[in-house]
Amino acid sequence: MNLFLAALGVLGVASSGPLIAATLGATTVTALAIAFWRNAIAAAVMATPTLVREPRQFVRIGRYEFRWSLVAAVALALHFACFITSLQLTSVAAATALVCLQSAWIALIQLFRGVRHRWQVLVGLGIAFGGVVAITGFDMGTSPDAFLGDLLAMAGGLLAGIYTLAGGRARQSMTTGTYTALCYGMCAVLVAVLAIFTNQPLSGFDAGGWLGILAITVCAQLVGHTAFNHLLATMSPLLVSMIILLEIPGAALLAAVFLNETLPAGTYAGLALILVGLAVVVAGQRSGKAGRNEPPEERPLAELGAD
Repeated sequence: MNLFLAALGVLGVASSGPLIAATLGATTVTALAIAFWRNAIAAAVMATPTLVREPRQFVRIGRYEFRWSLVAAVALALHFACFITSLQLTSVAAATALVCLQSAWIALIQLFRGVRHRWQVLVGLGIAFGGVVAITGFDMGTSPDAFLGDLLAMAGGLLAGIYTLAGGRARQSMTTGTYTALCYGMCAVLVAVLAIFTNQPLSGFDAGGWLGILAITVCAQLVGHTAFNHLLATMSPLLVSMIILLEIPGAALLAAVFLNETLPAGTYAGLALILVGLAVVVAGQRSGKAGRNEPPEERPLAELGAD
């Protein structure tokens, strides 16, 4: 059963990039519309069980929890704006790999905050960012748009890291359902405000556009992330984190099959370097913390992604 759920989770999160790229390319749906609806729908889905079973959970949210949830929501809204836009400019494979640098960004942020990492983490960071140089170097030679898309995807990964760190603080005294409903809900509101200021419509799409939004929400947000959240109860966080990294080759394979996306050999080498580097970072972080009593907010270094 765990193997089936792991495969379902990988397929769900890996489908995010290809589904978004296909929806943006074939319909009039805007980048912010995708971000808005997947968060709004997910917030409603996550809030319903809590409202039915323990509605007072929302009443008990304090200033500390609300503040960090808001920080997480802002980072998540900007993450979606950057990542989804990057899929209009660069390849699905490159955008997915670069946004998956979330774990590496978290390790780097903590390094600047004085957290001491094992040498494996530093080696993994070097390998992963070597892959970044390879991908962006090839895309810089291909077109300015592709290079800009790479930069936006990297910014999306950094913002996803900030979202994870802020969420780790908020969730110290909040249930998963309460936190995700609050964070996704505030994120949807923030995205709606961004859409108003950038004049991007959130409705009025054809049937194909709405089908694309629904597919993205169900496959990536609900099926993919829900499967991994379930696995965290029965498998080690390290193993789950490693499995999630299969999103990188999974997205590249889906884009090649369904979108006929072909990339230079050097770009595939960059993807491989990022995948290996992130695996080393995740393994080094987990093994380094196994025997130490870290503060709660310092533990989740490779939590579920946001895509």
